[in-house]
Amino acid sequence: MNRLGTERRFGVMPLLLSAAALLGILAPFPAMSPAVGQEAVPDQAAPPPPSAAAGYDHLLHRAYLPADFDQGVFDALWTVWEEPAKAKAEAAGVDERRRMTMDRYGLSPHPDDPSRTLQYVVDGAGKWTMSCLACHQGTVAGRVIPGAPNTRYALETLTEEVRQVKLRQAKALGHMDLGGLLMPLGTTNGTTNAVMFGVALMQHRNPDLSIVPKTPRFDLAHHDMDAPAWWNYGSRKRIYADAFAPKGHRMLMQFLLVKENGPEQFHAWEGEFRDIDAWLESLEPPRWEGPVDTALAARGRELFATHCADCHGSYDGPRHGPGRTYPERMVAIDEIGTDRVRFDSLTVKDRRALNVSWFAEGCKTEGIDAPDGYVAPPLDGIWASAPYFHNGSVPTLWHLLHPDKRPAVWRRLDALAGRESPGARADGEAAASPCPDYDFDRVGLAVEAREARPEGPLSAAERRTWFDTSRHGKGAGGHRYPDLLDEGEKDAVLEYLKTL
Repeated sequence: MNRLGTERRFGVMPLLLSAAALLGILAPFPAMSPAVGQEAVPDQAAPPPPSAAAGYDHLLHRAYLPADFDQGVFDALWTVWEEPAKAKAEAAGVDERRRMTMDRYGLSPHPDDPSRTLQYVVDGAGKWTMSCLACHQGTVAGRVIPGAPNTRYALETLTEEVRQVKLRQAKALGHMDLGGLLMPLGTTNGTTNAVMFGVALMQHRNPDLSIVPKTPRFDLAHHDMDAPAWWNYGSRKRIYADAFAPKGHRMLMQFLLVKENGPEQFHAWEGEFRDIDAWLESLEPPRWEGPVDTALAARGRELFATHCADCHGSYDGPRHGPGRTYPERMVAIDEIGTDRVRFDSLTVKDRRALNVSWFAEGCKTEGIDAPDGYVAPPLDGIWASAPYFHNGSVPTLWHLLHPDKRPAVWRRLDALAGRESPGARADGEAAASPCPDYDFDRVGLAVEAREARPEGPLSAAERRTWFDTSRHGKGAGGHRYPDLLDEGEKDAVLEYLKTL
């Protein structure tokens, strides 16, 4: 059940910037040494053993990129919201307004300090810097789950509104503010254009990561992707939907290729990313906490072994132990039939550029420059990784098992501008979940489904709450293997999937 758009609407901001400034954001600059306030250190011949605990601490407290904005910008974001959200924020106190701000952009309050968030590193000067957790630290059914995809992250909206506030406050625009004018960051909340970020950044590097004078590329096939569940990192030998890149601690660093980070920074940080890699390897999938019909699940287990295990593996035993297998099988794109924009977006040259770079050195496996399809992912903790498919186009496992009933257009019930009442569901039936954003019956996101997006004027922020499967790269077709099952068998498989 493979987890597996270019819809670009620029606002008024480009009118305020010169063409030279736009072309300059990805053009080569002399590497700054050190970057982000850190001193470069020489490579160690014998690095200390990696520490998983230290890896998580690095993600929470270390800034590897330039800051995105400061506290003053964050606290003023509400001033550019649409009504009635703006009026509600204006009437709220500072603490409540900050909570509303985090909620709007899909940020989780830090458990030790609710004024901070898990997705950004905030330093003593009040500067906010995005971390890897922005896309890979989400909340599912009211639970903050380590490594869960952040399916509520509104990066495009956040970046757009940060730009507006910075211009009002006469503050300099940063790399994300400018980069968002050249390429989409995610046309639907919870999605990311990260694959193309990587291609664009590698355009300006030699294999040894030294900076190369080149103009930005404008031929990239932008598309939205759903962040993968990090607890499955340890089960795989390669990463990405088409498994073209080998797995390794260096490969985790490729999105740090901003102009401020020269090769020396990557060497200095390599030990810390060994720790981060160890933390990812240590993650365990979250357990389903809802009810399970054990007899029905047992029947589903047998059906799964017959119909699904060849691609997705078997789960009859402890993780990484006897009885547990994962074949990491690649399924040809014409066979799987899911949206192929992601598959076609990378050329052999694009994949090769990463696979011969410093990032791939020392990996235990080699990259694949010309894959022929997508890799069926492991399904541990699949209940907590909705939406499904590589582009996040299918909101629940029930919809995945019913290809003809997948919604054409949908949005979460906890979307922008007011939350639905807990337990409500778009089809009028009562949901079993006490959480307004999770459907325990169908296993996945609680959504409002439509045949088309609402007509009439929508703010940019509200438009991004809707997932439209008719858009480029966002199709929900394919993976029709469940058609071989009758309704009772689908119910049994769904019940079994809860237990993985």
